[in-house]
Amino acid sequence: MFIADTIIDTVQTGKKTIVNAFVTNDTVKDSMIKFIDSQAEYTKRAAKVGMDTFTTLSSEAVKQVEAATKYDYVKAGQEFFKAFQPATSKK
Repeated sequence: MFIADTIIDTVQTGKKTIVNAFVTNDTVKDSMIKFIDSQAEYTKRAAKVGMDTFTTLSSEAVKQVEAATKYDYVKAGQEFFKAFQPATSKK
């Protein structure tokens, strides 16, 4: 998350630098800076939600893999194939 915030801040600082350098009307400049700040806020929140979602999905996937590896496939296979073995007759 730290890297995403740093990248977002870098891009938004670049935008602010361009606005400060080329926009001469102070009212327009202030409005554009507020918009850029709002973009940064929204983007950071979206990145955090995305990272939290990815973390949760990864954690649940690991739990499912761990549960699958605990399953006794050999025993299940033996039980399955017992149904196909011919019954022996008693004499």
